[in-house]
Amino acid sequence: MPRAAISWSGGKDICAALHRVHADFDVVSMVTMFDEGAERSRSHGLRPEVLQAHADALGLRAVIGRCTWQTYDAAFDGALAELKNGGVTHVIFGDILFPEHREWAERMCAAQGLIAVEPLFGSSTTTLFEEWTASGADAMIVTTRAALLDATWLGRTLRSDMLDEFIGLGIDPCGERGEYHTLVTNSPLFRAPLRVSPNGHVQHADCWALDVVLDARGAWPHEPAHAGSC
Repeated sequence: MPRAAISWSGGKDICAALHRVHADFDVVSMVTMFDEGAERSRSHGLRPEVLQAHADALGLRAVIGRCTWQTYDAAFDGALAELKNGGVTHVIFGDILFPEHREWAERMCAAQGLIAVEPLFGSSTTTLFEEWTASGADAMIVTTRAALLDATWLGRTLRSDMLDEFIGLGIDPCGERGEYHTLVTNSPLFRAPLRVSPNGHVQHADCWALDVVLDARGAWPHEPAHAGSC
């Protein structure tokens, strides 16, 4: 099978993309962009040890880049070069709706002679939400757009009965307009679920963000009484 990597944010969409194509590729690595100090991931603000736990759960080598938003493309290009040197020929992405996102992935990969794979692109976000909640995987909400979803949504695990609530609130089921982001805590592809706990939440600009830490005391998922304190 072709040797592949996955552009890993830690959220449900990229995990759903992996669900769709893992049998078609020899997936060996995951690539994630972090801030300059490698303290938080650029896409979802996750701690590096949480994303390393994802790599361990999937049996993948973690490749990281450190960057500002202004140097993101250059750092991603460097990570792709490292993947290519490791024999990777394809990179899997979790884009769904926006052509410019797919075009960016294809352009970045092409510059390194790699092929971008977009298993979810063009799919109905309602169908994808339903597939996710029926898949046996779990994902908890870790960021929300404050004007649309308040802090009480943080820490909640996606469930099928949320679909009508999202639609009623004008929220895209998969959060494709940035309404929310998630952290995957379990998947049929994981060797074991992630054990995590909420560690308080803060508001950055127009978003609420939940801090999540690895937890040796017990297994997630569970539903917290509250997300923490600002």
